Amino acid sequence: MTVQLAPGEVDFGLRLTRTPAPCVVVIFGASGDLTQRKLGPALYNLHLQRLLPPETAIVGVARRDMSDEAFAARLRKGIEAHSRNGIDDEAVWESFARRVHYAQFSFDDEEGYRRLGDLLERLDREDGTGGSRLYYLATAPEFFPVIATSLGRAGLAGEEDGDERFVRLVVEKPFGYDLASARKLNDELSGHFRERQVYRIDHYLGKETVQNLLVFRFGNAIFEPVWNRRYVDHVQITVAETVGVEGRAGYYESAGVVRDIIQSHMMQLPTLMAMESPVAIEPDAVRSEKVKVLRAARRIAPEDVARNVVLGQYGPGTIDGQHVPGYRQEPRVAPDSRTPTFVALRLFIDNWRWAG
Repeated sequence: MTVQLAPGEVDFGLRLTRTPAPCVVVIFGASGDLTQRKLGPALYNLHLQRLLPPETAIVGVARRDMSDEAFAARLRKGIEAHSRNGIDDEAVWESFARRVHYAQFSFDDEEGYRRLGDLLERLDREDGTGGSRLYYLATAPEFFPVIATSLGRAGLAGEEDGDERFVRLVVEKPFGYDLASARKLNDELSGHFRERQVYRIDHYLGKETVQNLLVFRFGNAIFEPVWNRRYVDHVQITVAETVGVEGRAGYYESAGVVRDIIQSHMMQLPTLMAMESPVAIEPDAVRSEKVKVLRAARRIAPEDVARNVVLGQYGPGTIDGQHVPGYRQEPRVAPDSRTPTFVALRLFIDNWRWAG
């Protein structure tokens, strides 16, 4: 078997059958914390596992002025600090770094999107990415509609039926600040992208523990007969952080723990714990069962909030003999901030399996 390598690519073994089609991964907000901690390490690990096609290119977009080499060096720092694998082989790293490109412009700059389009076309010709795009919005929420609209106006969002190329838009949380703003954001995205193109991402669903829940429940004959209110008194789900806001106060002061964790990550977990078996392990079927759980969740009346919800902030303390600041002592946090960083929430699922 012969594997065709891209120019400068190093052959680390046969391409796996699970390897997806090549594309250009465009990360908006490439200079931010999410790219440093999560996206860079994730892409590098896929490269290590030969799950990225050799033709795949990575383009970072942000307002900070950087060269391709400077962006690659920034990614390397994040990989060395946060990847479970790290960088042990310089040849492997160099083959990854050759994929990396950078485009500097403000997210509302029409000329910047024209230059981005030119870069994407060049990568199609030189790397063989086939015209496929994956846009990842690792930015502050207020830029989601700005970027989606700008991509549409620049002709960078289209995807035709039956076309082998694909265009995807990945939207990070929080998805709106309330029901009205979430609906408004949906309308703005759908003005330029089809529903099948939009992924409202929740990276908790990629964690091994979370993915194992479905197998644990539905593939295990021991648990299914007792997984109900008759044998289970209650279920506790804990998400415990080991770090503070670490420079993210500009985002966290406007989001807080409810929009940062509850709205996205935490609401996924009780749906997986309480849902019925889907008719197929397919996205639409799984989503349908999860939505049924959310509809069965008992609404908390305003007068009952105090009995079912506790909010708080982390304060100053000591870890391993080192003093750590409290939330109000973090840079760019107001000294009288009431933004919650801790929440305990009690939910009741009023369906036939769990009611009572």
